[in-house]
This record gives sequence, structure tokens and C-alpha cells, in this order.
Amino acid sequence: MPMPTLRAHFTSILATVPAFTGDRSGTAAIEFAVIAPLMIALYLGGIEISEAVAANRKATIVARTVADLVAQDSKITDNAMADILGASTIVATPYGDANLSVTVSSIKIDDAGIAKVEWSDTRNGTKLVVGATVTLDPALAVPNTWLILGEAKYQYNPTFGKSFVEPIPLYDKIYMRPRISPSVQRTAT
Repeated sequence: MPMPTLRAHFTSILATVPAFTGDRSGTAAIEFAVIAPLMIALYLGGIEISEAVAANRKATIVARTVADLVAQDSKITDNAMADILGASTIVATPYGDANLSVTVSSIKIDDAGIAKVEWSDTRNGTKLVVGATVTLDPALAVPNTWLILGEAKYQYNPTFGKSFVEPIPLYDKIYMRPRISPSVQRTAT
């Protein structure tokens, strides 16, 4: 292409730019079509993150509640344990107990500082094995004492992102010292 023709072609393109940029019909619709999906995704993602954080908080509260209820007694019967584990469903509201497992255990720390499971009960989960060794933070491993271990596991299923996000396993545990007596005995009803 000869030089004058190329210059003429480039000049004609530049001449149409002001007309193109000055025409505003449909601009808002195009901008909305581009930005709306992003804004909707951010909004729904924010809701989903908030729900996951709230479910995680409920798992923490459930673990604390069952450990606290057991630690407030010196002897737990089958009926009392059923009530305590049943209370976890109420605490977990509105998330329910279909995806919730709760375990409460008594941990005995011997005179050598070795922690072992003395007894364990669960709802929708797996009990800890009696006699199994438990690894504790050194600050908790006070010889010749007991701890109550409350654990809660919740499988959070996203509401909006089920096809994009796998269920999220949430877990929390807490250790508490018995309050009324040195240990909490587990007896049959």
C-alpha cells in the first residue's frame, strides 16, 4: 500500500473516533451486562463466607458447651450424657445436627505427664479409644489431673456454590478442667 493511501486510511479511521465515543446509546446496558455478573458473584460469595464463618462459630460453641456441661458435674450417667449431647442440637440451631458430630471425653494425665482417654461418648461421630494416648500442650499436661475434651465437627455445605465448592469440614475442640471434683466419673444409669 502506498504511503498516501495508508495515511488517508488512518485519517479516515481517526475521523470516526469522535463520533464513536460521542454516541452513548446502549453504553449503560453494556456496562451493566459486564459488571452485573461480577457484582452478583461478589454478593453471593459474601453471603456464603458469612454463613461458613457463622457455622464455624457454632461448632466452637457446641464443643465448648458439651465440655462445660460435663465439667460442671462429678458423675455423668447415661441419661445425663444423652441430655448433654442432645443439647448440642439446640446450640447448633439453625444448622441442625445432620452434618454435626459431637464427642466428649475424659482425659487422665498420669504422674509422668502422659495423657490417656479415660472414657468417651459421642453423637453422630466416633468415640475416642479408651486408653489411647492424647498429645497435649505442655501447659495442660499437669501430672495427676484430668481434662474434659469437647469436640465438634460440622460438614458445611455451601448454599449457592454447591457445584463449585466442595463441602467444608469445620472442626473445633476445647479442653476444660473438672470444676466440682478432680475428675468426672462416667457411670451407667
